Amino acid sequence: MTLNLKRYTHHLSRLVAQRSVSCALPEWDTSNKGVIDQLAEDFSELGFQVEVIAVPEHPGKYNLLATLGRGEGGLVFAGHSDTVPFDAKHWSSDPFTLTERDGKLYGLGATDMKGFFPAVMEAVRDIDPTKLQAPIIVLATADEESSMSGARALLNTGIAPGRYAVVGEPTGMRPINMHKGILMESIRVLGKSGHSSNPALGNSALEAMHEVTGELIHYRQELQTRFHNPGFTVAVPTLNLGCIHGGDGANRICGECELHFDLRSVPGMHNDELRAEINHRLAPIAERRQIDIVFSTLFEGVDPLLQPRDSDLIRACEMLTGVTAEAVGFATEAPFYRQLDMQAVVMGPGSIDQAHQPDEFIAIDQLAPAIKVLKSLIHHFCQRQTSAPPHHKGQA
Repeated sequence: MTLNLKRYTHHLSRLVAQRSVSCALPEWDTSNKGVIDQLAEDFSELGFQVEVIAVPEHPGKYNLLATLGRGEGGLVFAGHSDTVPFDAKHWSSDPFTLTERDGKLYGLGATDMKGFFPAVMEAVRDIDPTKLQAPIIVLATADEESSMSGARALLNTGIAPGRYAVVGEPTGMRPINMHKGILMESIRVLGKSGHSSNPALGNSALEAMHEVTGELIHYRQELQTRFHNPGFTVAVPTLNLGCIHGGDGANRICGECELHFDLRSVPGMHNDELRAEINHRLAPIAERRQIDIVFSTLFEGVDPLLQPRDSDLIRACEMLTGVTAEAVGFATEAPFYRQLDMQAVVMGPGSIDQAHQPDEFIAIDQLAPAIKVLKSLIHHFCQRQTSAPPHHKGQA
């Protein structure tokens, strides 16, 4: 198909111009309302019924749900509206001004992942909604790059916006049916400080933390024995001891010590179960040493994604792209849609290698093929009867 590059860049440039940084640090975090309002305007002009939804308990954060057509099920094009923080001095051009050079479109969020939405606009532009047998839904979420509060808010409603979800993260249009999960945790050991000349005057948090880290390393070894998935480059779960801080002087017994770690899981593992197991393993250390161990969550986490290869959505994506579905190491919002009994695939134009860095870009030559695949998915799932069996809860 022929790409209307002028129209695509017009829409993308207006999205890139809207700041929508999400970050756990308040000095960086901004509202995403500008992006959501722009998307609402653009999709309204295309005939979509648009709803802007405030994310509960997150002031200034919004989701967008835009629907074209009626009927049961439906195909959801899902993406996040936010970007990571940036350092303008490392950019060759203004991060908020879409700039074309050497066959690439540069701008903050151009590939991760504001560039997906104008591709969807092109794919749906000539659709007659009266001829749709199932609706087309566009979902734009808040804060994927930090708390994933937008996707969590959708999950908390318990209502699936459609039956099939295409999460348009930049994969070069390779269908992704698996990715690892992630949790990030803090462990604080609260002991008692005292003069180092007499160990009886205190209770060393640092020595207790030594036991804690040893137990975590043993736990990692057990997990890597229990779980293995050859679809991933690193086939086993990983547990990284990221940073540790404790004590205030060589001549004082350490009164407090804190460790941050992350755990990246493979399909078949669940974050709540992992947290419970870690708590259970650390409790004897606290009891034996008569010390407090406080376990807290730095990032609520995302469970692993597994969409079976033989599901309708994965089969269709493999057929339309000519590429076999594969696994990636980074996490997305797709598991939240799976929890709503939707089928989900991660697939969009651009490369994850360009994300989260200065001079982020999306390659122009990827756009036309991407739009062609999106149009074909619409035809397959929304414009003709499919041979898919009736959907039953738990069989997405």
